[in-house]
Amino acid sequence: MQKWKILIGSSCLCILLAACGKTTNFKAEKDIEIQNFQYTNHENKTVTLDDLQGKPWLALFIFTSCTTVCQPMMANMADIQDSLKEKGIEDYRIVGFSVDPEVDTPKKLANYLKNYEVADESKWDLLTGYTQQDIEKLAVKSFQTLVKKTEGEDQVTHGTSFALVNQQGHVVKTYSGFTDVPKDEIVVDVESIIQDSK
Repeated sequence: MQKWKILIGSSCLCILLAACGKTTNFKAEKDIEIQNFQYTNHENKTVTLDDLQGKPWLALFIFTSCTTVCQPMMANMADIQDSLKEKGIEDYRIVGFSVDPEVDTPKKLANYLKNYEVADESKWDLLTGYTQQDIEKLAVKSFQTLVKKTEGEDQVTHGTSFALVNQQGHVVKTYSGFTDVPKDEIVVDVESIIQDSK
């Protein structure tokens, strides 16, 4: 009889704790603060890190003359946005950093985005307006990924991960963005990180 009382008491305590505490599904795997920036998007508007505060965002590195990984990455991100829309998730952004900023003008990036059937273009910022050195530094310091353009070549070596950035501007998780992309997991994580902030 005493054991039953203990079990019932423990169960009630767990229920009370669950009711009082905030439950969360999202578990951060990283905590990398993104350095402040002020760049230009594909609509020729200035975008800063402060402009992105308050909403989670998905980041990727691409360039318009890429002949290998960028097109699949953009298509994968468009698929993720389709799923976010289907679930009614609205409070997020998608930010693409050009790794070839001297070539990728806002107009080129705007035309590039039109190649993909994105569910809501207003949530996208394809960024340029910085030097090659700037983006190489940002990639390493803020996203722990490589960006490298070799002199005399038109292709740029860069990472193929998608990064989830929280409302405070910290990278909290990364995923494969090219092959075996965990699209469902990314959608769940974006939804969870939004719910956790409410």
